[in-house]
Amino acid sequence: MTHRIINFNPGPAGLPLQALQRVQAELLDYRGSGLSIMEASHRGKDYDAVHSEAQALFQRLFGMPDDFKVLLLQGGASLQFAMVPMNFLAPDQSADYVNTGEWATKAIKEAKLFGKVRIAGSSEPIHFSALPALASLDLDPDARYCHITTNNTIFGTQYPTYPDTGEVPLVCDMSSDILSRRIDWTHIGLVYAGAQKNLGPSGLTVVALRESFYQKAKTTGVPTMLAYRTHWEKDSLFNTPPTFAVYIFKTVLEWVDSIGGLAAVEQRNRDKAALVYGTIDANPDFFRGTVTDPASRSQMNATFRLPTEDLEKQFVAEALKAGFLGLKGHRSVGGIRVSMYNAVSPEQVQEFVGFMETFARTHG
Repeated sequence: MTHRIINFNPGPAGLPLQALQRVQAELLDYRGSGLSIMEASHRGKDYDAVHSEAQALFQRLFGMPDDFKVLLLQGGASLQFAMVPMNFLAPDQSADYVNTGEWATKAIKEAKLFGKVRIAGSSEPIHFSALPALASLDLDPDARYCHITTNNTIFGTQYPTYPDTGEVPLVCDMSSDILSRRIDWTHIGLVYAGAQKNLGPSGLTVVALRESFYQKAKTTGVPTMLAYRTHWEKDSLFNTPPTFAVYIFKTVLEWVDSIGGLAAVEQRNRDKAALVYGTIDANPDFFRGTVTDPASRSQMNATFRLPTEDLEKQFVAEALKAGFLGLKGHRSVGGIRVSMYNAVSPEQVQEFVGFMETFARTHG
């Protein structure tokens, strides 16, 4: 290996180099077994250890209470948009949803297929440029659950804290900021995330489900493969899981553990975001952040515009030549997006900030 590009892709995103090197070293012969872990039976002892150790390590690193169970599923967050209401919402029941962007909008669309949906808050009127204030949310104390998207990759917003939903379970789509910081589990009933941003490769979906919420899941009327009860009772081994993705997930978790756990990761992410936002704020005539409320800024996805679209195209092109990949904003909004998931190092962000400053001096 002579060169690795600095990967700011929004997902699938970069993986820690140390984890990839571990995977490379074990690829053909997993710990003396004579075969790759991707060839091993999901019922065999080698994969069984990977599976259970990944679940336990994720729970420990994330500070997850003991009454949660980690499910290792497939289908991405998009399937969870439907699985949550399919399992927990009946036609005569209602759930609260907070609409903060495209993925929340898609979750709302799926939920309406199964029951009543109340929009407890929305930033759509301001084009998702900030999050609704927690105090402004219209929460129903009788809702089956309240659903939020904790981080919005397209619009660059993130909840610094979560709403107090009282006795109503909070359901969180954490696909783009899972395991990036410590969280308060008090009101959370279920968390789901596609793995391909902070946890591993695409193909794996991680769900953390609290037992008290699980007990409220439907017992009939849900297809076997789409019932949380199936995967809870079979420990995510009802069918063949994405074994290689689970193995890489475990390897990434071991990397997180090796650098100091979630506290260290959280500080890294705060430092990285401060570098990028500090550069944006120091050059207001050239870089314009798209998030209108600084309290809503995402530590994972910093979004901004340049004076013209032509300059934005030039910025992306010159950045790629300089070794920075994946900076083009989402096609629905344009601009620039810097995705700083866990695997991106502070040193890499510092290098990119230097590019930002040089570009602004040259073209400003």
